[in-house]
Amino acid sequence: MTFSIVARDPLTGDLGVAVASKFLAVGALVPWVRAGVGAVATQSYVNPTFGPEGLARLHAGHAASEVGAQFQREDGGIAQRQFGIVDAQGRSVTFTGPSCHAWAGGVALPDIAIQGNILTGPEVVDAMLDAWHAGHQLALPARLLWVLRAGDDAGGDRRGRQSAALLCAGPGRGYGGLSDDWVNLRADDHPNPCQELVRLLDVHDLLFGRPRDTRPLDASELGWLRARLIRQGYAAQLPDGPWDDATERAAWALYGTENLEERWVPGGKIDPVALAYLQGQD
Repeated sequence: MTFSIVARDPLTGDLGVAVASKFLAVGALVPWVRAGVGAVATQSYVNPTFGPEGLARLHAGHAASEVGAQFQREDGGIAQRQFGIVDAQGRSVTFTGPSCHAWAGGVALPDIAIQGNILTGPEVVDAMLDAWHAGHQLALPARLLWVLRAGDDAGGDRRGRQSAALLCAGPGRGYGGLSDDWVNLRADDHPNPCQELVRLLDVHDLLFGRPRDTRPLDASELGWLRARLIRQGYAAQLPDGPWDDATERAAWALYGTENLEERWVPGGKIDPVALAYLQGQD
């Protein structure tokens, strides 16, 4: 019913799952991720306990292969299950029960487990594996979506499309650096869910991405910003000249209203991504 990739970024240790299916809200059941612990995809007549129980066993020190072997021993319905597991050390396992609907199968290599069932054929998994290797320069969320789209383009779920999800975690990756939950996006019922996830990830990167490069505002940009702050009621008046405390307070309020606080840079500097977005609204 589903195709997925479970992965660890070998450079950063970030963990994630991307999944798509002809199934309503696949993201509610399949992907499970915990930073510094591991990631699990549980699919095909889903055993939803595999997610939390798998993460708990990984956290207790079991390797991915050990957790997979435990599931096979303990689940009476294992013949129709499918899962992939990657632990925090990049050890991986994939399993496809003999009663999964064809075509079903997967591949596990260091840092990844790719699997699917009710697929058009093995070319789906092959395309996903090729995309993983080709996308090595991408951050994990974008790389996982690149892989998912490759599987979709190769045929994907032979019944069609309905939903997709992307779940990623890494130390301090979450909002404000206060959590490890990095990306949690879902297209629950959509005619092209993989493409919709691409759009959502672009929005996520805009609103929750952190500045890579910053620079001081030039005089014309500062004048434009102050005019906007006054026009929109963030300040009754603002002085000309260099950056000042009143402008900083008003600009911070604007950023908060626009949900750009993750891209805030104090002291009269600017994140070019945020500036382009704000100027594009005029």
